[in-house]
Amino acid sequence: MLSYRHAFHAGNHADVLKHFVTIQLLQYLNQKDTAYSYIDTHSGAGVYALDGGYASKNAEFETGIGPLWNRTDLPAPLKEYVDLVKAMNPSGKMRYYPGSPYCADQVAREQDRLRLFELHPADAKILADNFRKVEAHAAAQGVRPTTRGKRVIITKGDGFHALKAMLPPPSRRGLILIDPPYEDKMDYRKVKDTLADALVRFPGGTYAVWYPVLQRMESRQFADKLKQLPGEWLHVTLTINTPMPDGFGLHSSGMFVINPPYTLEPMLKEIMPYLVKVLGKDSGAKFVLESGQPTAGRNTSARRPQISK
Repeated sequence: MLSYRHAFHAGNHADVLKHFVTIQLLQYLNQKDTAYSYIDTHSGAGVYALDGGYASKNAEFETGIGPLWNRTDLPAPLKEYVDLVKAMNPSGKMRYYPGSPYCADQVAREQDRLRLFELHPADAKILADNFRKVEAHAAAQGVRPTTRGKRVIITKGDGFHALKAMLPPPSRRGLILIDPPYEDKMDYRKVKDTLADALVRFPGGTYAVWYPVLQRMESRQFADKLKQLPGEWLHVTLTINTPMPDGFGLHSSGMFVINPPYTLEPMLKEIMPYLVKVLGKDSGAKFVLESGQPTAGRNTSARRPQISK
């Protein structure tokens, strides 16, 4: 299904959660000198204009990056994310929002490798064009690569299928971000099947899965099914308002991380209450944070979820 365009939703509360967590995962990988691979199975266009076109139609960024833009009390990890967005808006006006590929490009180091996949033909072309502009700008500033090989490779194709050939990465270190549109309910099944195969090929990798929290059965059961996969896991959801009676609209989203760094859970315990306070629209605003081991087989341990409004 190729109707989905992320530009409609750029910079919303779900993007805040996804990109903030992704940046923290990359920063953890940066602590070791050894290079790593960042693999994005559904990359989108890479950069989105907020003051025109798709993004301005519903102005969903006003539920996410908008309320954070001028805050002076941002916790340090969240400020890092907001500063990254501001860096691509030097005028100070909120005009552009980075997708996950651009966030990764800014946080990853020169020796790290980005492998970006996008199936939508228009977005795949825009993604490639955007990265050509980034490379051209760097060249104009006299910046030349000092490592061999191409740092960023963009492929128009199915990220679910392509991931098999990418694992394990040469350095045996990597972050894999999986965030399909979920317009097709089969995407939920594809994510689990893709992860099951990937964990056989690369059991030590960190896998971050974003998903929308919806009324449909596939969404409600999604996290519990992912908990059956091997590896330690962390699950966090952010809800900004009480769901509408008809189920319309995106009120909540989640990130499910397999093999999370030990630093992630305590950091989220600090940051999530702040996001609820700043982005919450009514008394239904809350977050849920839980972690544990696989629920299938002998090991069924899971820590009590933290729920805060």
